[in-house]
Amino acid sequence: MQKKSRSGGAGQIRIIGGLWRGRKLPVPDSAGLRPTTDRVRETLFNWLAPDIQGARCLDCFAGSGALGLEALSRHAASVTLIELERPVAQLLEKNLATLGATAGRVLNTNTLQWLAQQGEPHDLVFIDPPFRKGLLEQTLTLLENNGWLAADALIYVESEVENGLPTVPVSWHLHREKIAGQVASRLYIRHAAAKEQNHAD
Repeated sequence: MQKKSRSGGAGQIRIIGGLWRGRKLPVPDSAGLRPTTDRVRETLFNWLAPDIQGARCLDCFAGSGALGLEALSRHAASVTLIELERPVAQLLEKNLATLGATAGRVLNTNTLQWLAQQGEPHDLVFIDPPFRKGLLEQTLTLLENNGWLAADALIYVESEVENGLPTVPVSWHLHREKIAGQVASRLYIRHAAAKEQNHAD
């Protein structure tokens, strides 16, 4: 699934930390592709520093792959990148091969359809959907209800400032937040016990 353009045109992403720090990789010339900026990524991965190593990660709207590839560079155990557009997915696969990133895999499919099935738990999920498409809250619900999240999963959500705080499952708690221009970056922590307590009540 493509992301609404901030800068437009073909270009590169740069991995900013870890094993492949400084490596530059091509981004397809695809209308609507909106890579997370270096500054936002640096902030995010500072937040994630204690938790990224060995994490099982899911990048729900992979696009350029900037988030998933950064996670692999920082020793995530595995990263699944979901991308709808075939040319974009093919370039993601090529970039994984260039890096020798055997712990990464690309799924060329519709994110919502994929998440509608029963899943395996992940420790860290990146959610940066195309803006103004109404995809965010449905994605959050599917992740929570279909077993895609570990009990104490971390969930990163990038969304439009104009929409305010998204409605999230009761077991998610806002851990970190940063606003940059028109983009809001939020990191949630899932506490499964909170959900169980709510059901008990």
